[in-house]
Amino acid sequence: MFATIVSNLRLWPLRRWSAGAATALLVYVLVAIPTVLIPNTFFSREIPPTWWSYAALGISSLLTGLLVATYVASPITRAGATNKAGVFASFLTFFAVGCPVCNKIVLLVLGSAGAMKFFEPVQPILAVLSIGLLVWALLRRISQENSCKVPAAV
Repeated sequence: MFATIVSNLRLWPLRRWSAGAATALLVYVLVAIPTVLIPNTFFSREIPPTWWSYAALGISSLLTGLLVATYVASPITRAGATNKAGVFASFLTFFAVGCPVCNKIVLLVLGSAGAMKFFEPVQPILAVLSIGLLVWALLRRISQENSCKVPAAV
């Protein structure tokens, strides 16, 4: 399977790699600005970022970019569950790297004490889950690129 994936990646045209790189950069910036992993004047963060937040966001952005690139000039006719998993995983990344007490949804559900006590310890698990889902979706998409199409039954 690994050899198939590597050979499929070697066949990617430049526009796929360009789309993947642009998407990865866009995802990184769109998540890093509101979570203040990139310091800015528009948002603030009460709890400093953890050491793993930058790596989790970088890996998730890269995987999201590669996953989006699989849809550019794709020979696959159906996306199936991979596009839902990819969107959900990218959404999880935002919660994984964000400030636990700055997230309005978490504050509404758990309150500030609950966010620190219950949500903050779960954030690394969300990051791993996000990366795992993105890897699964990406590997599934890439491995299907040169699969044979089964003719429809008549």
